[in-house]
Amino acid sequence: MSDELSSPGYDVPPEMQSHVTITRLDKIYNWSRRNSLWPMMFGLACCAIEMICTAASRYDFSRFGMEVMRPSPRQSDVMIVSGTVTKKMVPQIVRLYNQMPEPKYVIAMGACASGGGPFKEGYNVVSGVDKFVPVDVYIPGCPPTPQALLHGLITLQKKIDRESLSGVRWYQKAPIEPIPVPVLGPDLMDPRRYDQIFEYTHAPASPQPEGSAETPA
Repeated sequence: MSDELSSPGYDVPPEMQSHVTITRLDKIYNWSRRNSLWPMMFGLACCAIEMICTAASRYDFSRFGMEVMRPSPRQSDVMIVSGTVTKKMVPQIVRLYNQMPEPKYVIAMGACASGGGPFKEGYNVVSGVDKFVPVDVYIPGCPPTPQALLHGLITLQKKIDRESLSGVRWYQKAPIEPIPVPVLGPDLMDPRRYDQIFEYTHAPASPQPEGSAETPA
């Protein structure tokens, strides 16, 4: 058994150290998951080229147990949002996220996925995918290098190492509700804000102060 699974604080006789290892269930559970993460095979823009490069032979993230990129969200553990998140793509991203089984994680790869990048505040671009799905790791860069993506994946592994079975959301008694899929119409509408949108659109117009408008000649 790997040394990283051993839990200190218990004395094992020297003659038994090669046969007995004392550990915790959390450690063994997290160790097995961190080394078998399956990213979902999809990309949005130029960051996807860097993600493909990371999976190729030069960088080869299969060294970390991540070589199985699945074409189905139902077989994936990690969603790598690699590229510009447009309003047209957000409903598809949320739908794919909802179809992924727990436990699942999201990596925002690049400046566009993290905060809009050079297209921030554009009419068709969302200023960060975290407005719709929870993000675990942010990777800066435009685009980030394969080394940066590897660092982000290693950071995600370290986060998994700190999780406890008693505290993770997928083992709680309360059911995990899926994220409502946004509706793309004249603009992107979040179903969670329907009540707020309704109140705003049906609020009476405030009276215009006297003398504020010019009298036509």
